[in-house]
Amino acid sequence: MLYYLFKFLKEHYNLPGAGLFQYISFRAAAAIVISLIISMIYGKNIIAMLRRKQIGETIRELGLAGENQKKGTPTMGGLIILGAILIPTLLFARIDNVYVILMLVTTVWLGLIGFADDYIKVFKKDKKGLQSAFKVIGQVGLGVIVGTTLFFNKNVITKEEVPQGEVYKYSSERITKVTDDNFKVHYMLTDKAPTTTIPFVKSHEIDYSIILCWFNKNLCNYSWITFILIVTFVITAVSNGANLTDGIDGLATGTSAIIGSTLLVLAYVSGNVIFANYLDIMYIPNAGELVIFCAAFVGACIGFLWYNAYPAQVFMGDTGSLALGGIIATVAICIRKELLIPVMCGIFLIENLSVVIQVSYFKYTRKKYGEGRRIFLMSPLHHHYQKLGMHESKIVSRFWIVGILLAVLTIVTLKVR
Repeated sequence: MLYYLFKFLKEHYNLPGAGLFQYISFRAAAAIVISLIISMIYGKNIIAMLRRKQIGETIRELGLAGENQKKGTPTMGGLIILGAILIPTLLFARIDNVYVILMLVTTVWLGLIGFADDYIKVFKKDKKGLQSAFKVIGQVGLGVIVGTTLFFNKNVITKEEVPQGEVYKYSSERITKVTDDNFKVHYMLTDKAPTTTIPFVKSHEIDYSIILCWFNKNLCNYSWITFILIVTFVITAVSNGANLTDGIDGLATGTSAIIGSTLLVLAYVSGNVIFANYLDIMYIPNAGELVIFCAAFVGACIGFLWYNAYPAQVFMGDTGSLALGGIIATVAICIRKELLIPVMCGIFLIENLSVVIQVSYFKYTRKKYGEGRRIFLMSPLHHHYQKLGMHESKIVSRFWIVGILLAVLTIVTLKVR
């Protein structure tokens, strides 16, 4: 909203300094500062309110060191994260931008699903919370909304550079001229195809429509089905991965901040024609506004970590963890970097896989030998290390280090292919 206010003041009153709000970098910096202030200062008041209302965590008896000390710790702290994301985004981002609208919908949608789950656990005294079927239906519903919007909305396009000598090979209606600050003209081919980026490959883009076209050329017109299914799967998987990672103090929060910082860099270069041209990556018009959202996201996570680091004064609950995962997945999809998620979100992936492997092996051995056997002492993986006697603060620190390495590797893919 401030973007439009200062744009008006600049155009009609030539207010000195108002032009700063035209720059994404300035608005992103302002968003992260406001996000930190909201989560750190007002977060303290929210935690006090949760304590007064006795909204505390019910601890399952897992035989882990220090679990009894966490009993009664305020939960539903994800409300702090959601507020610290939404308010700066509404203040500094262009709210008519299709990507910003999608991110606001994603944040609120998954926040409400997580809130319902926490509400049932805390106030209804049902440890199971919201039934898994309702969670999945909510995640699938969001996936359909995001996938449909990104495929059919006229404002969602990608642009690829066309060599100047080959411009006339294409219809003039599909060619636009993009001028950068150096007054060089780049001829860009407007593309509505459901393309995405393949990491570490020289010709690093693929069209999802080839999946159906490979079976039958007549199915090429139905590529939107493939795209929506992939989007739905990615959002559901990453959302659940973040939820599983939220098991010890600061793990999910810190990991999400690292991933959010990575997405901020990827969104900036993808939405800037100069950097996109230099790096030879897909240029996505209007995607630069996602930088403001990512900045607010990172600020919210770091601010919340002030209270969530060991020993945690508040837990985010599903209100925060489901939203964090869904936000990460949706941003990655918007900037066509969803195939980088296994690398960028490697911590979430390994936590997910540890549960799948543990449950699958247990069922297999129970059927074959009559009793279930386990590969890990406990899943998700962070509990395995707790069972080995490692202090949770050390586990979190090492997971963060791995997360940083994966983040660097993700950014390196922009050049290494």
